[in-house]
Amino acid sequence: MPFLEHLEELRVRLFKIAVALFIGFGVSFWLLLSKRVDVVGILARPIQPYLTRKLIVTHPGDLFDIAMDASITLGLIAASPVIAWQVWGFLSPALYRHERRVVIPALVGAALLFAAGMALAYFYVLPVTLGFFASFQSEAVDMLPTVREYIGFVMAMCLAFGAVFELPVLIALLTALGLVQPSFLARFRRHAAIGCLFAAAIITPGGDPTSLVALTIPLYLLYEVSITLSRVIAGRRERRSLAEGG
Repeated sequence: MPFLEHLEELRVRLFKIAVALFIGFGVSFWLLLSKRVDVVGILARPIQPYLTRKLIVTHPGDLFDIAMDASITLGLIAASPVIAWQVWGFLSPALYRHERRVVIPALVGAALLFAAGMALAYFYVLPVTLGFFASFQSEAVDMLPTVREYIGFVMAMCLAFGAVFELPVLIALLTALGLVQPSFLARFRRHAAIGCLFAAAIITPGGDPTSLVALTIPLYLLYEVSITLSRVIAGRRERRSLAEGG
C-alpha cells in the first residue's frame, strides 16, 4: 500500500477510535449523572466500616470532577475493544502469521490480568490497608477523609495494581520478539524479588507493611509465571527456526 494510503487508513481508524471514546464517555457520564451507577458509593464501600460519618466534600465542584474522571476511565474501558480492534486492523497486515497468533492472546491476557489486578486491589488490598490505617485512630479525633482525596487514592491504587499485573504479557511479547531470553530471567530471580519489593513500596501508600506484602508476593509470582511463559514461547521460536532451516 502506498504511503499516502497508509496515512488515509490511519486517519480513518483514529476517527473511529475518537468516536468510540466519545460514545463511551457520553454513556458513562449519563449513567453517573442519572444516578444509575453510584461510582462514589461503590468506591466508598472499603472505607465505610472505619468511618463514624460520611465522606465529606470541601468544594462544590469535587463531585463533578470525580464524575468526569470516572466517566473518562469508564469510557476508555468501554471503548478499549474498539481501540484494540482498530490498532490490530492497522498493524496486522505487517505481521507474520506466527506474530499474529501471539498478539491476540496477548491482548486477551492483558485485559484479564488488568481486571485481576484491579479486583485484588479493591477487594483485598484496600480493605487491609484502610484497616491498618484505622488501627492508629484515636478517640480524640474523628477520621473525616474528603471525597476527592479518598477517591483519588482508590483509583490510583486500583490502576497501579492493574498496570503492574501486565508484567507477564510484557515479558511474553519481549520473548516473542527475541529481546528477552528465559535463561536471563531465571538468572536474575533474586534481583527480581528485590525489584518487586521496591516496586510495591513505591505503589503502596504510606509504607503500609500489610499492603506492601500483599503486592510483593503477587508481583514475584507474576515474575515466575513470566519465566514459564518465556520458556514456552522461546521453545516454540527455536522449533520454528529449526523447521524453517530444515
